Amino acid sequence: MHTLIELLGDAEFWVAVAFVLFVAGMGYIGVHKTVAKSLDDRAGRIKAELDEARKLKEEAAALLAQYQRKRQEAESEAQGIIAGAKAEADRLAIEAKAKIEEFVARRTKMAETKIAQAEAQATADVRAAAADAAIAAAEKILTQEAKGPLAGQLIAKGIDDVRKKLN
Repeated sequence: MHTLIELLGDAEFWVAVAFVLFVAGMGYIGVHKTVAKSLDDRAGRIKAELDEARKLKEEAAALLAQYQRKRQEAESEAQGIIAGAKAEADRLAIEAKAKIEEFVARRTKMAETKIAQAEAQATADVRAAAADAAIAAAEKILTQEAKGPLAGQLIAKGIDDVRKKLN
């Protein structure tokens, strides 16, 4: 073992003594309490920041869920609008087709009516022309064969009879 004098001359001994005195001095002035309080304060700030971060994360998750619901609702609404537009387009196409068919049928009927009127008019014109020709021929024949007042009466009566029958 070392003797006391050797210990007093040893540098490691004095480092150990200085260290013990330093720790004792720090304990006496309460540095350990200040360090502990500082660490506790820092732990409290960290805990508060973690709580704040957790709260913000929960709010962000709620907002994300809300926006996802809104997006789904918007997509559903868009699908509904598209389906409604398709149905409306189909209905309008059917309605337009029916109107076109009705228009064509009306035009066809009008054309057929005009054709029938034209045929009737042509028939009437032909009959009138034939009646005029028959009257002229009868008048010419009767004028050549019948003479006098009796001939005039017969011609007038014949002309009237022909007109009545042909019209």
